[in-house]
Amino acid sequence: MLVSVVVPALNERENIPQTIDAIPVEKLRSEGHDTEIVIVDNGSTDGTGNLARKLGAKVIVQPVRGYGNAYMAGFANCSGEIIATGDADRTYPFEILPEVVSTLENENIDFLTTNRLAGLRPGAMSRSHLWGNKGLSMVARHLFGVPFRDSQSGMWVFRRKVWSSLRLRSGGMAFSQEIKVEAFRYGFNCVEMPITYSPRGGESKNRTITDGLCNLTQLLIERMRPSVSAERRGYADAAAFLDTPEAFQAADPPSICSVCSNQTVPGFTY
Repeated sequence: MLVSVVVPALNERENIPQTIDAIPVEKLRSEGHDTEIVIVDNGSTDGTGNLARKLGAKVIVQPVRGYGNAYMAGFANCSGEIIATGDADRTYPFEILPEVVSTLENENIDFLTTNRLAGLRPGAMSRSHLWGNKGLSMVARHLFGVPFRDSQSGMWVFRRKVWSSLRLRSGGMAFSQEIKVEAFRYGFNCVEMPITYSPRGGESKNRTITDGLCNLTQLLIERMRPSVSAERRGYADAAAFLDTPEAFQAADPPSICSVCSNQTVPGFTY
């Protein structure tokens, strides 16, 4: 089975070699999985895309900047039946992918997200970002009943049918919470697992106040979408991969509305 690892990148030339090298291609191959590394160059000016291509990655150019825009272009142009994500700043532990993919397959999981807050290394997240993440996660739990402890995490592993079923619109950072909330509301079998989250390499591009307000607004507007019945929701806590989640039927997709959705283009490969 093909696993696509989709990584958005904006001016990450100094981090991209270590990011690509951290993806355990040989370990995945030994477990029967081919790997497609997809780097989405989101308007870089430092040659990130050219370097990634030289290192063997498939490069998708998404000139319209935005976290969600980058992911939508990457997902539209990847081929894997399983899709994994993470940032290009060396914060996420790509080395766990073989274990996570195996769990996804064996435990009948559709969408697996990660909890960074359970394993923060010193210096990995500022106090303002920590409390902002906790606050947004609390709002998401209150508004939608989702049990995710970290609604803003950027590392997910999921089956292609999830992406094919959801119609997401957030072009910016709100995409991360939108995909989790919509996967849960749609009725996919969802899991959250703790990970170790490391300090990023290079300069941070986060806009704490702007992104936080945009994400909060998106949650409030998301609340106006029709809800999926509780019987059709699925969730399990994957700490140590001990619990086997129950299977749930998929519900009909809700109608769509959005916020912070910049112009989206499909991207192109070079």
